[in-house]
Amino acid sequence: MRKIFRSVIFISILTISGCITQFVPETDEDPDLLVVEGLISDQPEVYTIKLSRSMPLGNKITSRPLKGCTVTIVDDLGHIFQARESTTAGTYLTTPGTFRGVIGRQYTLHINTNNSTVNHYSYQSLPMELQAVPPIDSLFHEKVLIQEKTEFSSAKEGSQVYLNTHDPMGFCKFYRWDFTETWKFRLPYYVPNNVCWITNNSNEISIKSMSSLIQNRISRFPIKFISNETDRLAVRYTILVNQYSLSESEYTYWEKLQSISEEVGSLYDITPSSIPGNIFCVEDPSEQVLGFFSVSGKTSKRIYIDENFLGLVNYYKECPADTIYGTGPIPGLNSTVWVIEEQNYAMPPYRVITERKFCADCTVRGTTTQPAFWEEQQ
Repeated sequence: MRKIFRSVIFISILTISGCITQFVPETDEDPDLLVVEGLISDQPEVYTIKLSRSMPLGNKITSRPLKGCTVTIVDDLGHIFQARESTTAGTYLTTPGTFRGVIGRQYTLHINTNNSTVNHYSYQSLPMELQAVPPIDSLFHEKVLIQEKTEFSSAKEGSQVYLNTHDPMGFCKFYRWDFTETWKFRLPYYVPNNVCWITNNSNEISIKSMSSLIQNRISRFPIKFISNETDRLAVRYTILVNQYSLSESEYTYWEKLQSISEEVGSLYDITPSSIPGNIFCVEDPSEQVLGFFSVSGKTSKRIYIDENFLGLVNYYKECPADTIYGTGPIPGLNSTVWVIEEQNYAMPPYRVITERKFCADCTVRGTTTQPAFWEEQQ
């Protein structure tokens, strides 16, 4: 009888779980909103404007780039600079050497979708002043003990990257930071593609308001924590941090986006369409447009980390799959198995193979091309 009772409960649970469906709340949000991502600064760079269309709630997130647009940037003196579409659909780039933002000038983004099938196709941003940003005083890291050594496990260490900055004139009240990190890694086997580099861009929002502080000084602001769960710190690591000046309106924009990214269930607190940007439709100003055209002063600083860290993850400890003796052909070589160790001069000769390609070829994760900025440890 007890077995029958348990069977009934088990079947009931399966039935209930099988009835679970995705809940998509009803909203008034237009599923086809224009999304704008763009930033210009006072640095001699190629500036990027990305245009796309939003996805309806509940749909799988996929890229919907907006192609064939006319994109221009106009300053308060009437100078016009065009951003032309690149080989990447929906990505518009300024021409190298022809445009650079100037501190104190105001800039307006203009977009024409060139779409005659709808009534609304012209968009522009509010005029945005390019405000100066002070230099980064120092960028440094400190070793962090993640786990102490015990009788059953070794110690584990990571690194925390910090930033110091200040504005002696007190002009910059709102800051934002992003970074690009690059690290060198090495396979523990003497294979052709043995050394590679990986580069990642930051995906977190880092902002700070100094409006309520008497001293415009930022000390030990945490930029990036590097854990022992990756091989970033195994050989050599570098991080380039960019510091931007923000207007109060742009700071508010990033602050609300930060709330979305950090709060669980934020759909019911703040939805993306409720975050006001600085771009509007010329034909219908009530139309919602997502995103922000950023105009910022920019300074940058780079550091390298070369120290030894305890307890770093070993991605390759389970690489060896088998040992094959002899020098003859290996069935499936370079399609299902790869050689990670070759001992042709041993008696008898043998090869160690693996079923994991990333163990035999570092380009599965990175590139063998050394970055132009890379400096080897002296």
